[in-house]
Amino acid sequence: MRFAGKTIIVTGSTTGIGEAIARRCAAEGASVMLHGRRRDRGEAVATELGPHVACHIDDLADPEAAPRLIAATLDRFGRIDALVNNAALTTRSNLDTTDAAMFDTVMTVNLRAPVLLVREALPHLKAACGIVLNIGSVNGYSGESNLLAYSMSKGGLMTMSRNLADTLGPDAVRVIHFNVGWVLTENEYALKQRDGLGPDWPNHIPRTMAPSGTMTTPEQIAAVAAFWLSDESRPVSGAVLELEQYPVIGRNPQKETV
Repeated sequence: MRFAGKTIIVTGSTTGIGEAIARRCAAEGASVMLHGRRRDRGEAVATELGPHVACHIDDLADPEAAPRLIAATLDRFGRIDALVNNAALTTRSNLDTTDAAMFDTVMTVNLRAPVLLVREALPHLKAACGIVLNIGSVNGYSGESNLLAYSMSKGGLMTMSRNLADTLGPDAVRVIHFNVGWVLTENEYALKQRDGLGPDWPNHIPRTMAPSGTMTTPEQIAAVAAFWLSDESRPVSGAVLELEQYPVIGRNPQKETV
């Protein structure tokens, strides 16, 4: 079992990519602390996955959420080997709609919370020679016109990952960063339906957006995460990986034949 004897915290893990990572880690022997804001969903997932999985419900907009989550994990499992900063607000906004309150909320959850969580968990990560995995987005490079604040937060998270990888290397704490592309999560499926697309919209994705013909799934992201969270990926730290179906930098998309 890849994670036997290890404890992994995954924020935002009651749905989507976070849930898939938590499920994969639990299946490979980890004790997992789920985190989210929906108690019903979190407790249902924890119950399904068994006695080595627990759930802490908290709002990362609260600066005291980080110490509470770390304390709950230590109280339940006694150690922390890995922290996956996955939770994020994907609030849509452009220059006109990005007011101060909305901007601060996005930055608080997407950028400040990961910093506070790493700071709080650091003594335990040092003791375990552990790892931080930050889940970013390809939007961190420039983003979309309707994801201004979100994209800025993910650019900041990428810089944080590189900074901490450099800083924490002598402490044997590794930091890895994923820039994730378009993924078919439950929330994304529902969002596109609210935008007016039909229930079968994932079957009609342009090849320019998904060259393989199908969208990337949360489970596929989780499979990559499992490798990087494991000792198999040692001693690499500071890696920024683009988990997309095409090269993000310098991309020249293939035009579809009409």
